[in-house]
Amino acid sequence: MSPLRVEHDEALLDAMAEAMLAGCAESVPVALSGMERAADMGERLRRALLAHRDGARVFAGTYVAQDITLRVSEVLIGALSDAGLSPRAAAWGCWSIVYYVIGFALEEQALVVRPGADPGKADPALFREAVERGAYPHLAAALPHLLSADTDARFRYGLELLLKGLEAELEGAPRPRESRSSPHAGAKKRAPRRSG
Repeated sequence: MSPLRVEHDEALLDAMAEAMLAGCAESVPVALSGMERAADMGERLRRALLAHRDGARVFAGTYVAQDITLRVSEVLIGALSDAGLSPRAAAWGCWSIVYYVIGFALEEQALVVRPGADPGKADPALFREAVERGAYPHLAAALPHLLSADTDARFRYGLELLLKGLEAELEGAPRPRESRSSPHAGAKKRAPRRSG
């Protein structure tokens, strides 16, 4: 494949990704709190990706620096900043929300079976049979929830978890680098040795 063709294909994907987000950053309800606006933007982004066949797949991996995409990022980072997050937390929170939305929408669209097509691996019955045949007691107990068709509720649950984690930054909770999984977490500082 020639470099010109690759550049053309990447430009086409970028243009498609940009077009998918048209309207996402318009008429954002300013009466909402910062975290509520961030949740609203997550919902809008998901709807935009789901509105296009393989929208999440097309959008994933594009790094578009054009007006619509920049406005979406501006609204999301602005909402998180208005909630009181530092510029770093707002930026990284924005990335986390966008990555969550893309991943969720990607999985959601992968499970869509086109009319007349073989459901293949997306068939929930195959997953249920595999779990029930094996020694997976935790999966079996969670099976009704894993196979829940209420993707809207599942999406909101994950998005709310993300936002609550970001809110914890405001309450003085430990930063990720200070988490209990740190090799130094819980270690007592030694008092300096006195000489003499």
